[in-house]
Amino acid sequence: MDNKKAIDILDNIKKVILGKDDVIEKVLIAILARGHILIEDIPGVGKTTLVKALAKSMDLSYKRVQFTPDLMPSDIIGVSIYDKDKGEFVFKKGPIFNQIFLADEINRTSPKTQSSLLQAMEEGEISTEEGDYILEKPFFVLATQNPLEYQGTFPLPEAQLDRFLMCLSIGYPDMKYEMEILKNHQSIKNLEDIEPVVTQEDILNMQLMVDSINVHDDILEYIINIANTTRNCKDLQLGASPRASIDLLKTSKAKAFLEGRNYVIPDDAKNMVPPVLNHRLILSPEARIERKTIDEILEEVLNQVFIPVISYE
Repeated sequence: MDNKKAIDILDNIKKVILGKDDVIEKVLIAILARGHILIEDIPGVGKTTLVKALAKSMDLSYKRVQFTPDLMPSDIIGVSIYDKDKGEFVFKKGPIFNQIFLADEINRTSPKTQSSLLQAMEEGEISTEEGDYILEKPFFVLATQNPLEYQGTFPLPEAQLDRFLMCLSIGYPDMKYEMEILKNHQSIKNLEDIEPVVTQEDILNMQLMVDSINVHDDILEYIINIANTTRNCKDLQLGASPRASIDLLKTSKAKAFLEGRNYVIPDDAKNMVPPVLNHRLILSPEARIERKTIDEILEEVLNQVFIPVISYE
């Protein structure tokens, strides 16, 4: 399985995002799996820089929108404007009509505006009074929210959280990498020096290669068992949805592709469980009282599920 171009993307982004190889890899996995990402993190850790580096590396159109309480759905999707010369309404496309769309602080806008992203994320198209518009592929939404500030925010409903393939946190850099960041500040290692390493066609071809990755039935059963275990867990009020199972399969295939394999192994699925499931599960009241975390429960779930031994020979 030729994954050279995917590795080129990773290496290119690592020039400006130091010490976060695992996060960069998961973001690329989401792209290859045709998914969207929610980043829950504090300001200043490089979220916007990561997305810009990704867009430039893949030579894709990019738009960032700061979500605020007064933002309207038309500010995202677009608006119909009357053209007096033509004597008719003309639809002016909004920022969602970019291949990479950054919804910054998505929980600071109203549920009405948040929901305007649902059709685009799920179906890759926008419906207006003038008709349906297909979004250019690949299409990728990356949303951010601050996990520490909740005053004046609108938490995303479960239906919208389930549309995100993964939920990630970049976190603070290690001291040695922060030293490099300071030394390289305003030096050659900045976004202006990032050049495209793949084309739009390359991305679409890699997505097709991911689709063709072989998955043994025992792997499918392993994924189903993980999902069922969360649904029957006493510490969880809400378990993994069927969409979550599908997303776990898609990311497992993308992970195998990045590893240079044309088949999925159990570790691919196991490694993708935390980022794919952690934002979709809801703790039971008893688990909250006991101060349990989703990550702890997912670790218990993985320990309970039998790991198959697969042979592709």
